[in-house]
Parts: sequence; structure tokens; C-alpha cells
Amino acid sequence: MSDVATIEDALLSLARSVIRIESEAVQALLARVDEKFAKACQILLGCNGRIVVCGIGKSGHIGAKLAATFASTGSPAFFVHAAEASHGDLGMFRSNDVLIAISYSGNSSELMAMIPGVRRLGVPIISLCGESKSALAQASDICLSTYVAREACPLGLAPTASTTATLVLGDALAIAMLSARGFTEEDFARSHPGGRLGRRLLLKVSDVMVSGDDLPLCSDATTVVKALVEISGKGLGMVALFNEQQNLSGIFTDGDIRRTLEKNIDIRKLNIADVMTHNPSTITSDTLAISAVTRMQELKITSLPVVDNEKLVGVITMHALLTAGVV
Repeated sequence: MSDVATIEDALLSLARSVIRIESEAVQALLARVDEKFAKACQILLGCNGRIVVCGIGKSGHIGAKLAATFASTGSPAFFVHAAEASHGDLGMFRSNDVLIAISYSGNSSELMAMIPGVRRLGVPIISLCGESKSALAQASDICLSTYVAREACPLGLAPTASTTATLVLGDALAIAMLSARGFTEEDFARSHPGGRLGRRLLLKVSDVMVSGDDLPLCSDATTVVKALVEISGKGLGMVALFNEQQNLSGIFTDGDIRRTLEKNIDIRKLNIADVMTHNPSTITSDTLAISAVTRMQELKITSLPVVDNEKLVGVITMHALLTAGVV
């Protein structure tokens, strides 16, 4: 066997070992989801302030991610670096907050230095800790064990399995809170307006439709030629037609143009009412934009007139929906 193959086998073996060890560490957490975990959830649910997550080093990185997860799933939270807490950031705490303190050893000097100040405020402390007899565990109202039999690092030094276990246990807390608070997809969308889900669940037809002077519009008593000028000028590939009562009476699209030309009819002599699509499908402005996508796909069309109280207020197109990131 070549040296290259030997090195490759060793790398693959080590990678599989890391995954196996970290999987075992996560699996071991199942037995620890018990009354302590439930009590921690009750403390978090009773929090009228914010969840403050604190840690240092690799635990700090995990803590920052957990704070972001809590905040985005309905539990207001932020991260405080343990070293900064003793130099002014302790002022971020309020008496109605809850502290989630993260330290595998439970003896981080920076973290322990801030505990008395937190205690003076009467802030409950939940710790994610690997050592049940550590100073942090003893100072906590609830200590959730993140103990691992061994790290995945072959030197037994770099936090690997322990940080994975901490992340998973923290995620379990956040998702338990999500469920207990009745957090919905719509709630998630409101905190993620820039994401695709947010756009799909928040954007309405009124946010995307073309309206006002940009709306291609003609009387249904006009000629096809004049309607074509309006279509060309507004660039939406269609024109909406209105009757004497100023109500929508039909639409005329690029597709209608092709079908008319196929009949070898002299369009210069045609009235638009003779070739337009009568009583077209419509949608209201307060409908979710994603519903407009579904309607267009079902009807195999690329635009929909927007009608409120029998009055045409705009047109929504598939192109606009694509541009807005709804599709």
C-alpha cells in the first residue's frame, strides 16, 4: 500500500472516530432530559426580561449561537462575554433576566467573577456544565450536565464532544421554549424578514403589485392598436381594461395578441372588447404574495389583476414575485 493511501486511510479513520465520539456524547444527553431540564424550562418561561447567555473561549462561541437561536425562536436573548461582564457589561443585566452560564469545567475565573453581581440582582442562574461539583454548578439554581466521557480530539485537549453536547442541550432548551410559547411560522417570519420564509409569509400582494401610473390601463371601448401602445409603454406584457362604470371588464395579454394574429384578422379595425379576455381571475391586495404565485401556477398565467371592492388597484406579475424573492 502506498504512503498516500496509508495517510488517506488514517485521515478517514480519524474523521469517523470524531463523528462516532461526538454522536455518543449527544446520545448520552437523552438520559439527562429530566426534571432538572423541565425546571430550567419553567425558569425560562417565567422570565419577564431577557435570557442572557454567558461564556468564554469555545463555550463563548457556543453561547453566542445559542443566544441567537433563543432570540430568533421567540425568547428574547443576547450574549455577554464573561471577561467583559466584570468590566462594565454586567450593567446589561436586569433583575427580571435569566442567566445561562456555560463552562465545561465550571471553574472559569472570568465567569465566576461575575456571579456575585448577578446574584445581587436576584437573577436566576442556569448553567450548562460538565462538572457537577464545580463552583459554577454549586452557584447555579439549576445545573444541566454536559459531561462527556471523552473529547473527540485525540490529544483530549480541544473542546469538541463537550461543545457539541453543550450546543445540542442548548438547542433543546430553545426549541422547548419555542413549543411552550406557541411560536408559529408567522412569528418566525417576523424575526426573519430578510429570509425567503419571511418573504413568503409576510409579503402581501400590495407590497409587490404594480399600481398608479405604472399600471397598464385602457378603456374597453378603445382599439387594439391603442391597447398595444399601452402594453408596449408599460412593459408588463398585458393591459387591464375597464368599462363605463370604471370596473375591471377584462385583460389583454401578449398571449391574446398571438392568438388574435393567428386568426389573420386586421387588428387595425378591431375593438379591444372583441378580443380581450372577459371576466379574468383577480386577487385582492391583502392576500399573501405566495398565494398569488399558487394561483398563477394553477391557471398557467403570468399576471393577475388586483381588485379591491370591485375597483382595479394594481397588477401583480410573476416577474415581480421572482424579483421580490417570493418564488
